[in-house]
Amino acid sequence: MSQDKSVTEVSTYGKDTPVGRPDTDGRAAVFVPTESFDAANNANIRLGAGIVGFGNPDGTLTVYFESNRFDETSLHKWENKARKAYDRMVMGAPTVSKAKLNANMLEQIGIIDGMGIHLKQPERLEQWLQRANAMDTAPAGPVTLWKK
Repeated sequence: MSQDKSVTEVSTYGKDTPVGRPDTDGRAAVFVPTESFDAANNANIRLGAGIVGFGNPDGTLTVYFESNRFDETSLHKWENKARKAYDRMVMGAPTVSKAKLNANMLEQIGIIDGMGIHLKQPERLEQWLQRANAMDTAPAGPVTLWKK
């Protein structure tokens, strides 16, 4: 007999989540961890990291992240972290800042592409940055453009 599972146990990425690694300037998703994500036991994706990625056909997510482990001044702002992770992803650069995760561990809050970042849920990013005590790294608004 099968047991009932909660929605968070069986969730997968949404219809808005791009599938497959994007080409240069292509669309990818911007994520923040959900309650299912255990930051205390994850040495790689640190609090306040910029997390971007895409959906896989098996329902998992492939994410690239930047946590600014070495306190590089050019990566202080969250949007610069997200951009660095995005650049690694579209270039297919070798990195240890990459993971394949169950979709219930992350929530998509926006889209990133070659033009910039468009947050649909900026309040969720604020919660992620507050948890990291990193509100000074928050973007000025829900849209960050680097090409005009």
